[in-house]
Amino acid sequence: MIEIVPLDTPSLGDRSYLATDGEVAVVVDPQRDVDRVLELAGSHGVRITTVAETHVHNDYLSGGLVLARRVGARYLVSAEDDVAFERTPVRDGDVVESGRIRLRVLHTPGHTFTHLSYALEDADDGVVGVFTGGSLLFGTTGRPDLFGDRHTVGLARRQYASAHRLVAELPAGTPLFPTHGFGSFCSVTPASGTSSTLGREAARNPVLTRDEETYVAELVAGLGAYPAYYAHMAPLNAAGPGPVDLTLPEPAEPEELRRRIDAGEWVVDLRQRRLFAAGHLPGTLNFGLDGTFLTHLGWLLPWGTPVTLLGRTAEDVATAQRELTRIGIDRPAAVAAGTPERWGPDQALASFPRVGFADLARVIEAGGAPAILDVRRAEERRAAVLEGSLHLPLHELPGRLDEVPAGRPVWVHCAVGYRAAIAASLLDRAGRDVVLVDDDLHRARQLGLLAGGIRTAA
Repeated sequence: MIEIVPLDTPSLGDRSYLATDGEVAVVVDPQRDVDRVLELAGSHGVRITTVAETHVHNDYLSGGLVLARRVGARYLVSAEDDVAFERTPVRDGDVVESGRIRLRVLHTPGHTFTHLSYALEDADDGVVGVFTGGSLLFGTTGRPDLFGDRHTVGLARRQYASAHRLVAELPAGTPLFPTHGFGSFCSVTPASGTSSTLGREAARNPVLTRDEETYVAELVAGLGAYPAYYAHMAPLNAAGPGPVDLTLPEPAEPEELRRRIDAGEWVVDLRQRRLFAAGHLPGTLNFGLDGTFLTHLGWLLPWGTPVTLLGRTAEDVATAQRELTRIGIDRPAAVAAGTPERWGPDQALASFPRVGFADLARVIEAGGAPAILDVRRAEERRAAVLEGSLHLPLHELPGRLDEVPAGRPVWVHCAVGYRAAIAASLLDRAGRDVVLVDDDLHRARQLGLLAGGIRTAA
């Protein structure tokens, strides 16, 4: 019997997998920090003989090359991918065997041109699953627009054909094991559920229930922005990411932190937004570890900018450092643990108000006309909008700060408060008077603050 063990990376919305027959193991789409994979294999008492990539990833750096070299395993990568390292090139129809495990290679383009899926077969029991990477996901598919607009429609059509091929060639009861779809921006829409089969997808997934023209039209119309750091991932993956050093740098002294802040570097406070709002070092930015830290820091940070990490504990800093290696930010410029009073003992702390939508409603009911900034993405704003609010998506805000009203407080909101806190810290660093609306947008609806969505980004 073959056991398939998922290894989740919630910060990126991805899964890697270890499949084992009890003696040997195959690893599919491993993340950069391969110590987790080695620990998993060790806990099962198995030897990794094969590492397989479904595609050259755009949302993270792969640990496949390092893992394969470390354990002496075959490294399966599409023969059509132009990579700078030695691997075992595989093509549609190839079969790779290890113990009782058989991987049958299926070319399933759409998310990328060279994308592969792997049908997992037991030498005795037949098909036991299919690793679909960024092709067929739970209730959705991988996005086809990562190679530019001129390829989007063509790749969407190939994604459609790939999904139908999987359903046609494999049994309906085949369990699905995708890499993307658990929050990753590599999926067209968020996945639904945590497990599925090809038969279940055939009954509910738009790529399998719509005709091709409808599927392609709906998919293209629904595509939104994706993180800017994606542009760097595929080239780095094709070059072959090296091993990472997860040891922490020596803690920085207050003088060094002040120097880095004054130099305009990104000094990131990892604490929860309520703590940051109450008191922080002037010039620092808030990307709390309690939210989508990695995606949004990677999205907003100008590529190559030194980043310093400030956390309540050394463990928090170590967690952030590990996360950042997954997108190619291998070593922080500096780190420190503790509190703002320790990081800047001779400095007056900065702060800003943290309120709810009820507070905003009271100001409006009293006849006020507060400046309201909505930092949600465009597709979110199409569904609902606070009347009179300015819309600047968070990922565009650093380059559009001059569009934010000056001379009066700016009330910043998103859907739940996390992105608004990032935006508030950016505005605070720029010297603006800011109020953080740290609340769920559903509360704004209950208070009657929301109007129908608008289709412009004005």
